[in-house]
Amino acid sequence: MKHWILITLSIFCFQMLNAQGIQLVNPSFEGTPNPSSTPEGWTDCGMSGETPPDTHPAPPEIGDFFNVVSQSDHGATYMGLVVRDNDTWERVSQKLNQPLKGGQCYKFDLHLARSPSYLSLSKSVGNTVEFNEPVVIRLWAAHDHCDQGELLDETDAISHSEWQKYSFEFTTTKEYRYFMIEAFYKVPVLFPYRGNVLVDNCSPIIACNEEMPINEPIASADPVKPKVNAPPKKNPPKKPPVKVTPKPKPPVKKDPPIKKDPPVVKYNPPVVKTNPKPPINDQAKPKIIPDLNNNIKEGQKIRVEQLFFAADSSKINPDSYASLDEIYSFLQQNANISVEIGGHTNGLPDHDWCDNMSIKRATAVAEYLKSRGIQESRIVAKGYGKREPISSNQTKEGRKKNQRVEIKILSIR
Repeated sequence: MKHWILITLSIFCFQMLNAQGIQLVNPSFEGTPNPSSTPEGWTDCGMSGETPPDTHPAPPEIGDFFNVVSQSDHGATYMGLVVRDNDTWERVSQKLNQPLKGGQCYKFDLHLARSPSYLSLSKSVGNTVEFNEPVVIRLWAAHDHCDQGELLDETDAISHSEWQKYSFEFTTTKEYRYFMIEAFYKVPVLFPYRGNVLVDNCSPIIACNEEMPINEPIASADPVKPKVNAPPKKNPPKKPPVKVTPKPKPPVKKDPPIKKDPPVVKYNPPVVKTNPKPPINDQAKPKIIPDLNNNIKEGQKIRVEQLFFAADSSKINPDSYASLDEIYSFLQQNANISVEIGGHTNGLPDHDWCDNMSIKRATAVAEYLKSRGIQESRIVAKGYGKREPISSNQTKEGRKKNQRVEIKILSIR
């Protein structure tokens, strides 16, 4: 009789444990607030040479880390993840207490926000700058720590600064023992950018036919005190959960054959209001584009170095004006030369997107030169999309080379 009672109790306990789903270790990212300090229970899976994620918020006596001052959604602390302009991003993982089963539908919740300010060092710029652009969260299942085995789901870009709950549903194709949370760029993107996302209050991973348990407030042993003389903060009303549905995989499209004479995408640029600058006397300056004055021939193509645009945009970065002014000086001093401004992209987005972006960027350069006083008849803008790569699109370095602007000498009268 006792034997059967023990068996019954064991089955009951197992069912109760299973009903709670797959429990994550430290789902609320509790820990000692510190920069570059991955919360306990989670493993840093960032790129080599980069710092780990951060645990926020800082105690009042310190002030803040990176100008991040948001209060936690649950418990005392939360995790901050960033993406960088050097093509690196942050992610964390942990081993599950029971595996995700292949073919099983699962539900999972977490709370996300974006910090309006996230000041940190950019290796590309060499200074402390803002990492405050919206990014997405991606969920992965894997066979080992930091192994991107199967993409489960992803959000849209997180642009709101208040906490919101995101609900996921996904079905794995295989059995996995590891779970990963990753910050990533909003795609498609030609250039990596600087952004952040705050993560807190994860639920268990449960079967789709089960009820999600309610998280109780965490009693912190050392709660973060409000700043002295600061007015009490009111918790804003919670917004309804944001439903994230699995995204269907797009059909694989074969690239059309490369055409020697690609079509020109029509683009009507906005009127650029720029006060013409005086002629530039730059004889003593080192040339950014030395080939502009080196035995120019008709048909010659010259790649424009140090010409940058905002991510997914034809807006010219202010750091590019030195190169553009050099092109302007060349055309001003050589009134007998007509040129083509050719825009090129890397090979990741589809042809329509690449054609549109390449002609927009080429046109933006042409409009700047015209606004400085170069005759419209001497400049032609053309978009080549991704049809004329000069390097492999399989590497970051190759993609950077392919997304370029070239000057082609059309005629020398």
